[in-house]
Amino acid sequence: MVKAKYQKVLDLGEKLGVKDGDVKEENGVLHIKGTATNQYHKNQLWDAIKEAGGESPTDIMADIKVEDTSVYAHHTVAKGETLGKIAKHYYGNAMKYTKIFEANKHILKNPDVIHPDQELIIPHLEK
Repeated sequence: MVKAKYQKVLDLGEKLGVKDGDVKEENGVLHIKGTATNQYHKNQLWDAIKEAGGESPTDIMADIKVEDTSVYAHHTVAKGETLGKIAKHYYGNAMKYTKIFEANKHILKNPDVIHPDQELIIPHLEK
């Protein structure tokens, strides 16, 4: 029964390509584990867990590791995107576009010029 409550989390994990995934239900508690590609994907999974179970759910135990801790995420540029829109999506603040530009100077020469299908590194923000 608790598995059904968290089915969206399990579906998201599959969509995000979580590796070494394992799901068990014991005594009314769902135990899930796996390895997300990056921190952004891990955060998405935790957001889905909280959406289904509240801020501190007691009916789920999740052990989600991160495969690549060197970056926050990877992003493929879509038509019409800007670094500001991408920064807003990942960081909640369009003005953080300079962080993305700095991390991608090996392929970007101007923060105002990006092209569809470019693969960008989304760096961690320093706290």
